[in-house]
Amino acid sequence: MNGALAFCAPAMRISFLGHACFHVKSAQGEILFDPYLRDNPKAAVGPEDVTADAILVSHGHSDHLGDAVAISKRLKIPIVATYELALYCGKQGARAHAMHIGGDHSFPFGWVKLTPALHGSSVEENGKTICTGVPCGFLVRTEEKTIYFAGDTGLFGDMQLLGDMYDIDVAILPIGGNFVMGPEDAVRAAKMLRPKMVIPMHYDTFDLIKQDPREFAQRLEALRIDCHILRPGESVEI
Repeated sequence: MNGALAFCAPAMRISFLGHACFHVKSAQGEILFDPYLRDNPKAAVGPEDVTADAILVSHGHSDHLGDAVAISKRLKIPIVATYELALYCGKQGARAHAMHIGGDHSFPFGWVKLTPALHGSSVEENGKTICTGVPCGFLVRTEEKTIYFAGDTGLFGDMQLLGDMYDIDVAILPIGGNFVMGPEDAVRAAKMLRPKMVIPMHYDTFDLIKQDPREFAQRLEALRIDCHILRPGESVEI
């Protein structure tokens, strides 16, 4: 190396905090996805323990919106969500940045694009159900890495389009079934998305969504797709 010093680019760290909550840290900043922590029986940390530059919330259900408003107020950071959900969060005193499906925006921490998700979006308040628009997924590009966070969704054909349009480094996919894709459909999703790595989420938090992620990982490995199973509190670097 002719005496020259070699420097490695800092790795991006993706940490699983439980259910569908992930913390992503890169040199550009920190992102928190779907921070369901305080009422999550398997959360690795509490809402008072996290740091972030922004919170990305896929939809309004309590196991995804979770503690987003409280964290936004404490850290004075925006919640990035679809227009209706962002409006709701803003009325609760949070900072919010409204977007919608297909829209993209460049933030200091990276580029974000909202993708479709087949699900619902609402909050329960004083015994009433308040609709909060449509659910979404997120494409995030930071430090030249692209993450696809599917959110709560069933399988849909336009995942093929996402795989054609974007070089996805990590796809975070639900596998729990009942409310979202089960393992079989999530394998099909991975085939269409063609990511370098898959991280499963949204399983085992409750009995209704019990799954064996090892079987899912084996099926992906047979397709030569790397799968990282993270327990709450564990991380992977890319």
